[in-house]
Amino acid sequence: MFEHLTSNYVDADGLRTHYVEQGDGAPVILIHGGGAGADGRGNFERNLSMYAKGYRAIAYDMPGFGLTDRPDPDDYAYTQDSREEHLIAFIEALGLGPVHLVGNSMGGSTACGAALRRPDLVSSLVLMGAAVNMSSEDMHKNRANLGAVLAYDDTREGMIRIVDSLTYDFSYSDELIDYRYKMSIRPEAKKAFKSLMGWVGQNGLDYGDALASLEMPVLVVAGKDDVMIPVAKQYELLEQVPSAKGVILPRCGHWVMMEYPEEFCAITMEFFGKAA
Repeated sequence: MFEHLTSNYVDADGLRTHYVEQGDGAPVILIHGGGAGADGRGNFERNLSMYAKGYRAIAYDMPGFGLTDRPDPDDYAYTQDSREEHLIAFIEALGLGPVHLVGNSMGGSTACGAALRRPDLVSSLVLMGAAVNMSSEDMHKNRANLGAVLAYDDTREGMIRIVDSLTYDFSYSDELIDYRYKMSIRPEAKKAFKSLMGWVGQNGLDYGDALASLEMPVLVVAGKDDVMIPVAKQYELLEQVPSAKGVILPRCGHWVMMEYPEEFCAITMEFFGKAA
């Protein structure tokens, strides 16, 4: 799995940061979500080759995930601020900007935060099933659906429960489950994940009134059957961001990029072209 993707590394915000890329052209940075075992290539393998037909597509691993450094939580704060600072540093370390940002779930939070901090680095923003207006109260109310992710038990069966909760009617492979499970059970990854989820549970992922200040082109993409971020929150997001347009896909869950990869890439590449 992923044999055709070559690992690359760069120092970003003091962390050895792993990424994979394909293609040439305007840069598109793909940001994975925060579920156990997530990483850039695992979440965006199929999308990379599609974007590579017209863009330089880059999928990196956030701190604590994949092959990027996983510092001890005693020495590193797994907060939303730290993820935003790391993404900004990653863009600058590669000498890029402005870039198209595509973020799923917590990756959407990270993309949104970086866009708010450094709009000069962002030419357009795609928020896919993004957690940008989910308060800790919202998460508490939705704890039954979030349980598979928040209370992951470090078993292969638990990983299957996560993937089932993130998708609507998705035929996943044993390779995907095994890959994510292997990534999730490394001791440093387990500690980072526990710290990260503890912070999210206490603080939520919510930019509040700041969302109205996003001025670059924004595309909200979501699955109508997403139980992680209910579709009502996506309609709310469209109202909160004056520049946003939206696409809601039926019979689709939280992983639009994996459940409908061709359609997702076509929709977003059309958006990039108009935003250029």
